[in-house]
Amino acid sequence: MHPDREDTFLILSLSMSQREFVEIEASRSGCATTGEYLRRLIRAEEERASAAELERKLIVGLESGDALEMTPAHWEQKRRDLVERLGRRQP
Repeated sequence: MHPDREDTFLILSLSMSQREFVEIEASRSGCATTGEYLRRLIRAEEERASAAELERKLIVGLESGDALEMTPAHWEQKRRDLVERLGRRQP
């Protein structure tokens, strides 16, 4: 368990065959407990969903208009704009 996280509990009803499957897969995958196995599955799904969302956003960006060649001067201006914007947020 991660020391910075607050754990909560979830009650999950499974058929006997599903429970046996989870127990076998947990053991097969090297997990010490079925809970560890399920957390691993959830983390993998979170990562997959995040990657899908990033891909969706990249496609939206690619389809948003004409391409602009980014020169070192463009990147430097972007950096200055970001530094300025972040500076305004400081209390």
